[in-house]
Parts: sequence; C-alpha cells; structure tokens
Amino acid sequence: MKKIFLSFLLFCTLSTSYAKIDIERIDPPFWWTGMQDRELQIMLYGKNIADCKIKIDYPGVTLTKAVSLDSKNYSFLYLSIAPETQPGNFDIQLSRKREKQNIPYTLNARTIQGKNRKGFDATDVLYLIMPDRFADGDPSTNVIPSMRFPSPVNRNNPDARHGGDLKGIAEHLDYIEDLGVTAIWLNPVLENDMPGGSYHGYATTDYYRVDPRFGTNMYYRDLITECHNRGMKVVMDMIFNHCGDQHIWFLDRPSHDWFNFPDGYRQTSYRLTPHFDPYVSEYDKSMTVEGWFVESMPDLNQHNPHLMKYLTQNSIWWIEFSGIDGIRMDTHPYVFFDSMSEWCAAINREYPNFNIVGECWYGTEAGSAYWQRNSILDTSRNSHLKSVMDFPLQGIARDAFTSQTDSWGGLNLIYDHLALDFMFADPMNVLNFLDNHDTDRFLLSEPSHLGFYKQAIAFLLTTRGIPQIYYGTEILMHGSKQKTDGLVRLDFPGGFPGDTINDFLSQDRTPLQNEAFDFCRTLLKWRQNNPCLSHGEMMHFMPNNGLYVYRRSYEGKNVLVIMNGNDSPLTVDMSRYNEILSEVQSAHDIITHRQIEFSPVMEFPPRALYILEY
Repeated sequence: MKKIFLSFLLFCTLSTSYAKIDIERIDPPFWWTGMQDRELQIMLYGKNIADCKIKIDYPGVTLTKAVSLDSKNYSFLYLSIAPETQPGNFDIQLSRKREKQNIPYTLNARTIQGKNRKGFDATDVLYLIMPDRFADGDPSTNVIPSMRFPSPVNRNNPDARHGGDLKGIAEHLDYIEDLGVTAIWLNPVLENDMPGGSYHGYATTDYYRVDPRFGTNMYYRDLITECHNRGMKVVMDMIFNHCGDQHIWFLDRPSHDWFNFPDGYRQTSYRLTPHFDPYVSEYDKSMTVEGWFVESMPDLNQHNPHLMKYLTQNSIWWIEFSGIDGIRMDTHPYVFFDSMSEWCAAINREYPNFNIVGECWYGTEAGSAYWQRNSILDTSRNSHLKSVMDFPLQGIARDAFTSQTDSWGGLNLIYDHLALDFMFADPMNVLNFLDNHDTDRFLLSEPSHLGFYKQAIAFLLTTRGIPQIYYGTEILMHGSKQKTDGLVRLDFPGGFPGDTINDFLSQDRTPLQNEAFDFCRTLLKWRQNNPCLSHGEMMHFMPNNGLYVYRRSYEGKNVLVIMNGNDSPLTVDMSRYNEILSEVQSAHDIITHRQIEFSPVMEFPPRALYILEY
C-alpha cells in the first residue's frame, strides 16, 4: 500500500511539472530599436516547435504572426517594433501541452544612426585578402574538434585549408596601413563547416557565426574597430545565391521551395546574358538564376519571402553589430533580379550612404553597366545596386599593358574600354581591378622588369572609379588558375609558422619586389585625399601614336598621366595635346619628384610613365 501511495505522489509531481522545449537555434540572436524597418523576423529552430504557442509581453513589441512551413522544426516569428520601443530584455514564451520554455531576447540601442554610416567610395583603395591564405596568427584554432568537419590544415595542398585567420590579419595591419590602402575587403569569414574545409568561404553553413577557425564574432568586430582606428574601412563578402549543403536549411528544409530545383541538382549555365536577352527563353532564364552553382552549394530561392526576409535582416545585423563599411555581393546576377533589387533598396533605406558592390561577371561593358542602379540600358526597372565590378577591364588589362601599342592594340584597349563609360550611370562607382581570387593573377610569372607592371598599377590608381588591389600584387605574387584556383590564392610569404622568407619585411624581399612595393606605396599614399582622383573629371587622348595621355581635373588642379605603351622609345609631336597643355610649361612628377618641362616635340623612353601634377 505504501508503494502505491508513493507512486501516486510521483505521478502527481510529474503531472504538475513542465519539461523544457529544446531550442537549438535563434536567428538573429538579438536586434536593435529605432530601425527604419519596424518588422523583425526571428527564426526559431528546435524539435517540433511549430506546435508551440508563442507569447511576447514587452511594451512596443507585438507578435503579429508565427509561421510554420513544411518542417515542423521551424517557427518564423514576425514582430512589430514600435518607434517608441525602448532597448531592453524580454522573453519569447513558448508552451506546448506540459512543456514550457522562456527564451531571453535583447533589443539593443543603436550606436550609430543608419544615415551616419558611410560606405567605401572613389576616395578609397580596397585591398582584397583571402583570410585562409594571408597569415596564421593563432595555430591553435586551425582545427576545431567540435566542428562536424574539422578539416586539418595541409599547406602542401593548394585546395586545402592553410590556417590563415583574423588574428593573422590583425597582426599585419601595420603592413597594410603602411602600404597605403584605405579599405580591406575580406573574402567570406562566416562558418563553412563543410567536408574538405571550404577554405575559400563561399559555402556558408551559419549566416550569423564567424568560422571558428578564423576567430569569433567578437574578434571580427574588434578587428573592424581597430581598422577604423587606423582610418581604414572593411568590406564584408556576402553570398545570398547559395549556401553550403551542410547548412541546417538543407539538412532539414524549412519548406519544399526553400531551394531552387528542390527535387534534384541542376547546375547553372553560368551564362548571365538571359537577364537582358530580348529573345530569351524561359528555360535559359531559369538555368541562369535557378541552377545550382555547384552540387555542394544548393541554390537558394529568394522568391520565398521568409528566406528573403532572413537574408536581408542578416545584412543589416552584420552592419549594426560589426560596423562594416560595405558589402561585396557574390554572384549577384545569379539571383532573381527583383529579389536583389529589393535587397539593395532595403539596405539603402536603412543606410543611405552605405555602399554595395555586386560581382557582375560579364565580358562586356554593357553587361556590367546593365546592373548598376539607374542604368540607362533598362529604364523599366532599377537594380538599386550602387557599384559594379569592372570585369571587362580585368579581362583586357594584361594584354593591354604587356603588348605593344599600335593604332589598335596595346593601350588602345584601355582607351576603347573607357570610351564605353557612357553606358554606366555612375562611372565613379565602378570597382576597377587587375585580378582577384577568381581570376589569373595579373602577373602569370615573375617579371624581369617592372615597366608594364608600373603602368598597370598607375592606371588602376589614377583612372575613374574605385581601385582594388589583390593581396600580394605589391610584392609581385603571380600565378595561373589553369590547374586549380588554389594557385592564384597562394600563402603570403612570411604569414605562416615555418616560413623561411617573410615578405612583410623589406629585408626579406628581393630588390625587384622592394621596387614594386615602394612604387605601390608611393602612389597609394599620394592618392589618399587627392580630390582629382576621387572626384575629378577625365579627358583622354587616343594612343594611336603609341602614347596614352589622360588628365584628371578638379577645381583648378590637374593630374596628367603619360604612358609609352611600347618597349621602344617614342618621339612625339605634342601639339595634339594643346587643349590641355597650351598654358602649361612644366609639371611635377610624383614618381621621380622632378619637374618635367614640356616642349613641342618630346622623347619618351621605353615604357615611360609620368604622373604629373599642375
């Protein structure tokens, strides 16, 4: 009888207690008051939480709806946050039968108003770094045992993880600052918990977490703060076209339509012309924007409103949390035009002075210009994308600067390229580059002289638009991706334990490397706060005589660039340049610090380069 009574008491105790509801994920982890967009989406993930009743009790915060989709392990909460809502903490209260859980949530005060965040622009020069390949500041984080795919470091394999991290970048900020660049663009830093390691970072598995092999969210924020203290900006690489196939979304799909081609892998055509092809078939358009980039990177369906809300909020969260100064959007045209347009517009509403540059990889100027906001090539809709990448320039740069300049070739390729700037709504917001992590390096092999190299660097830093330099270009890093992309993403010498050469130090560099570095640094330092280059108008002369001459002008000040595009000397009648030189007797050369005298006929040595101020 006693046993029965005790069992009854135990039953009564259990029947009046509550088990906890297991929540594995909450995105975003916190938010802010005073945002332009009053609606906040919170994604909860946990076993069967779609069956839960949800309640929020906080002044100014209203739960407008809780959406469950195909998977019952997700609940998408939509909260309305009134303008007068005060920062503070509240509980998201979940209940289900005899289960309960209170999830603490925080609304923070904004530290900077959105209109006061200034993005990168033509006053800046971006320095592109692949974090895994720049420097290893903390070898203890090379392998994180708690990750599903720890992926050990193997520096002998160009396609494996090499161990670079955020601490390594932080330890070399003196070098980057001394070089003279004003902004750092980091290839993706978010978690890529993928088989093989996904060292490049383009297979995201958590949109709210820095990959622990690179560091932590707080360390990332601290790195950005330190860059700001040094007067440098930071651009964040984002990928909304696809995620990694180890993302929880793919392992447990919120809905059948969360991904494009949800019933099986179909690869994209990698052809972007269907966006504006007047004769396009629906099949070709679909294969462009819905096909998967590769099988391990499933293509996200941004026409799903819950997904697009999540991605948009994610961008805003990183801007607010970390203080980034810009976004580079990967594979921008592989996403639906309307979705990316809405995303850009949302960011612009919250941060009107921010900047986004889209990777719009076209071989023609028209293709790139089509994607810039207010494009004259399509007045029926607007991309709202402020900046685009000048891939056509990258495609011609090596040939233009290494070949001989006759009436049609050599530097005429540059002239003809810039002559098509009439298609761009805003040429000053075009990102110029000679190479990046996805292309062959500008230098395919180690050069024997720097004539063409200096001309290319000089053009990059003095033409219209926003310049970007790929890490190591300043020390003549070279390579081709013919065998594998990893060969254009080699380690910066001296950034890793065991390196016998440290090219961060002048004493370890070769004389030719130091000449290149000093040249880049001289131009980069001079370019800073130079309004002729960041705001000036441009005039150029067709180099059909082998000589390329162009001028940047702003408020009575001028920068004149003269290049001999040949390996032989030139004798040039200077009368053709009278419209810019008729009143000028001489000018100061910022390279040699000499005064250059103008005369009716002038001699120019092989690959001569003058950057003149007057």
